[in-house]
Formats: sequence, C-alpha cells, structure tokens
Amino acid sequence: MKKLIALALAAAVALTVAACAKKVEEQQSVDEQQPVEGQQPVEDDVNYNTGDASLDDPKNGDDIGENEILVVSFGTSFNDSRRLTIGAIEDAIAAANPDWSVRRAFTSQIIIDHVQKRDGVAIDNVQQALDRAVDNGVKRLVVQPTHLMNGFEFTDLIDEVAKYSDAFESVTVGEPLLSSEDDFDRLSENIVAETAQYDDGKTAIVFMGHGTEADSNGIYAKMQQLLTDKGYDNYYIGTVEAEPSLEDVLNAVKSGEYTRVVLEPLMVVAGDHANNDMAGDDEDSWKSVFEAEGYEVECVLKGLGEIEAVRTMYVEHTAAAIEEQTV
Repeated sequence: MKKLIALALAAAVALTVAACAKKVEEQQSVDEQQPVEGQQPVEDDVNYNTGDASLDDPKNGDDIGENEILVVSFGTSFNDSRRLTIGAIEDAIAAANPDWSVRRAFTSQIIIDHVQKRDGVAIDNVQQALDRAVDNGVKRLVVQPTHLMNGFEFTDLIDEVAKYSDAFESVTVGEPLLSSEDDFDRLSENIVAETAQYDDGKTAIVFMGHGTEADSNGIYAKMQQLLTDKGYDNYYIGTVEAEPSLEDVLNAVKSGEYTRVVLEPLMVVAGDHANNDMAGDDEDSWKSVFEAEGYEVECVLKGLGEIEAVRTMYVEHTAAAIEEQTV
C-alpha cells in the first residue's frame, strides 16, 4: 500500500510549518549541508584551492534498483570539504544499508552550475534526482537531508518530494540533524569531544553557525544554553546571519579571562562561510575581529560531517525513516 508523505511525516511537517513564516533567498536557508544546513551561500572559492573534484563521487548513476536512499544537501563547491563531509555522510549511510542504493542531490542550483562549469562534474538537483528514481523504477524511496534544522530548506524539500508521493510504493523523509532533545544532547557532546584538547581554561572555543530568519534559529541559543548547563563554560555559539551575532559572542568572550580563541564552523561543511566569514583575512572576518581585540586565534576548518559520531546520527535518522515504511 502506498504511503503518502503527508501521513508519513505528519509530526515533522507540523513542526516545520509552525517554524516557517516566509520564504527567503537561497543562501538564508543549511549544511552541511550543509548544514545546513546551517546552510552555505553561493560560494566565492576563487582564492582557494578547493581540492580535486575527481576524488568525490557525485552519486548520480542509474541502475539504482528498487530501493533508494536519496541524500539531499544544500551543497558546496569546496571539493575537499564536500568529499569529507557530504560524501562521508553518504558513504556511512550506504555502508549501513547494503540493500539500498544511495544517490545525491543538492538544493542549490547555483552551486550545481558552478561545479559543473568549473570542474565538469554533474550533480543532480532534487527534481533531477527524483526523476532519475522514477525512470529507474525505484519502488521504495527514503530521502535523508543533511540539513541542520527544520527550517526553510527542509520545508521546500518536503514540498518537492510530496509532488512525487504517488510515483513510488512508499516514500519517507528522514529528520534533519537537530530534531529531538537527544539530538541536541548528542551533538553538544560530540563537538565538545572533538575540541576537548583546546579547553585549557584560557581558550574560548567558538562555533560559528549560519543563522536563519526562521523561528528555527532558536537552535543556536538552545545549544548555547545546553553547553552552559552542562558546565562547558568555555564554549560559545554564534551565527553569521542572525543571533547570537559575532558582537554577542565577542562580548561574551571578553567577559572572561581568555588569551586565545579557537574558531570552528557549526555547519555540516566547511565551505564559504568557514573559509571567508570565519577564517578570512578581511577586517570583518571573525578571525580578524578577535585578533583586533588582542586574542591569539586558531581556525579549524572542519565541517560537522567530518565527525564520525555526527555521521552516525544521520545514519540513525535514515534508519528511522526506513523503519517508518514498514509500519
């Protein structure tokens, strides 16, 4: 019996719709991609060695079979980060589900076009990937986003997939990274574990998220409060596009007795925001602003997708979506 996506995801969609008041420009979304996905804007990668695109698998092949997991990300044109984050998430999901074919789709057409023009690599957008699934005779489809939150991008994805709900015997969409209290708890512990070597009492560990105009922007304040409640007093969360702002984080750090600041993205990929807004040399980058205040600054260009424990969270969300099809 066919399972309509509106029924399969009623709880998740209700939460999403409540959080979304209006549509924004593409870059104001994830992340990760990503993130995002906590997402990334159109990327200015001209001044960066983004890596070898040929090392990354765009996962756009046919011969899919009857079972497909479509991993949907905002996307990034930073090739190494794409392979180490989005690609690694896809590979982890594939390894956990050997009876399913894993394919990729990006939501940012601008990034897709940029990668195609620069590197000659074709990456499907969501419509192309769904059409490919239909043309290949896929019967069971699971769509797993790498988005960080239930924001505008996730809503758009739900709407897009809903158009194809009658094209498959069953279709479900997995949850973004931060969708439950357990998700918040696990991610907080994961980022602390990954940066524990910096926590010497004299170093402020600052994570930079994207931010969004959607109500779901509250995840950043929630993560900050969770870290504080757990006693991780040297950890700070800020955003590029919303609140907490760089100014908010700077004032919080200045209230402590720190001599060093470590900056790391709270995004699935380490793309434009991480390389430019966080670690760039312009006077308004986070690195430059903290250096101007007299801090020694270290930038860690590592997306959340590089953390194995975070990839495991995506694997588990995918497993829940697969399980939903059997109920």
